[in-house]
Amino acid sequence: MTIDVDILVYGGSAAGVTAAVQAARSGKTVRIVCPDTRLGGLTTGGLGYTDAGNTAAIGGMGREFYQALYQHYMTDEAWGWEARDAFSNAGQGTPALDHAGQAMWLFEPSVALAVLDRWIAEHAIPVDRDEWLDRGAGVTTVDGAITEIRTLSGKSYRAKVFIDATYEGDLMAAAGVSYHVGREANAVYGEDWNGVQTGAKHHGHYFAKPVDPYRIPGDPSSGLLPHISDWQPPANGTGDSGVQAYNYRVCMTDHPENRLPFPKPDGYVADEYELLLRVFATGWRETFDKYDYIPNRKTDTNNHGPFSSDFIGGNHDYPDATYARRAEIVAAHLRYHQGLLYFMQNDPRMPADVAADMQKWGLPKDEFDETGHWPHQLYIREARRLVGAEVMTEHEVFSRKQVAVSVGMGSYGADSHNVFRYVDEHGHVQNEGDIGRHPRKPYAIHYGSLTPKREECTNLLVPVCCSASHTAFGSIRMEPVFMILGQSAAVAAAMAIDAGSSVQDIPGAALEAQLLALGQRLRPAE
Repeated sequence: MTIDVDILVYGGSAAGVTAAVQAARSGKTVRIVCPDTRLGGLTTGGLGYTDAGNTAAIGGMGREFYQALYQHYMTDEAWGWEARDAFSNAGQGTPALDHAGQAMWLFEPSVALAVLDRWIAEHAIPVDRDEWLDRGAGVTTVDGAITEIRTLSGKSYRAKVFIDATYEGDLMAAAGVSYHVGREANAVYGEDWNGVQTGAKHHGHYFAKPVDPYRIPGDPSSGLLPHISDWQPPANGTGDSGVQAYNYRVCMTDHPENRLPFPKPDGYVADEYELLLRVFATGWRETFDKYDYIPNRKTDTNNHGPFSSDFIGGNHDYPDATYARRAEIVAAHLRYHQGLLYFMQNDPRMPADVAADMQKWGLPKDEFDETGHWPHQLYIREARRLVGAEVMTEHEVFSRKQVAVSVGMGSYGADSHNVFRYVDEHGHVQNEGDIGRHPRKPYAIHYGSLTPKREECTNLLVPVCCSASHTAFGSIRMEPVFMILGQSAAVAAAMAIDAGSSVQDIPGAALEAQLLALGQRLRPAE
């Protein structure tokens, strides 16, 4: 049996949900087909301390989502583990409970899931979960347009326009369009912050004091400690296939009645974390700096410091890997991250002061029931990136160059986590790849960055793995922006269907007018 719809969304990320809901609101038949069993990706997967940047840049369904959260948290029933008045209302320079904008920027995973599931139910959108695209032979194209896709279970789907809302860009890759993995050389787009960046120390994610990299300190013949590579950096700005590190955004709690101990993962080896002990031996004590509070005494816990939850170097082959190999990579990240928390809470070699504070933390009983209270979604910060009709670069992000047709705005810093951990020229361990350059104001995102080149595919839109350099994608890759771009992609898809045209040929002015009517914010105020 083949299912026919106007718009087929492949991928259950938050961008996929906003795309599907907007397609339904536009009067089109739509279906989500996704490998996911839980919708929302990172938005429902622990990233509750929103990477908002300048919240004035967030419009459309992105803002609608955060306003729905606000309505929830303004009820007394929302506060089961702490009083609303006891919750710190700080968050990235803007209030978490933004009463003026009636938006809530910090939230629990379960609440985010409830909002997105409600949207899907209200619009009666069919969702085929646990359906995996046949990446080898599951995409049929005729005259430069996708006509049908098939999943490994044997299901077939036809549509007039397809939207790839996955973090990996699997549909676009299977459709044969151009894409890039890794960091471009600075020379490719005339950038300053692409490629290898050994001198960039924009965050605290590097070894500020000398740390010996060898199993036996001072003895190179003993071999390197786990999670240190023998990679040696070429000149700054050199392109490579390295991918910035992944981790989980773990939701934790310090409430005794809602707290479960961190699990000891299968395959746990305590000596895997020897490097962390050496970091502590230098006097480093920023362990809890990114245990960012969200409501009800929970956290969105992120990587922080020279050795943390980022599994540096463990993901470089993930973007193009087979499903089986990806499953191995995900399992390795799970073991590494769970093992790190177990080690910090239980290993007798841990500094006593840090261990005592770690004992206060655990996994919340009321989150992620279906996955053992651990987030369902690995943080795929970057995988494939489309090389499309237009390529967003740091020139657009830093407002050196304007775009002709805008489908939304970004505002977060151009942010990359580390790519390599290696032995530097002094014989000490060091991290490489961390950048964080901030735009001076919000910037417009080009519609052409959502579309393949015309000669490659005429009915595909890519709001997540969009066409951007590594540097630019570091800013665009935030969940609010993905929601914005998902909605805008659906508007463009509906326009192309109504006009009987390719997605590349819809009038830019008409697209912008429709988006503005839907509350999207397209250009910064001058």
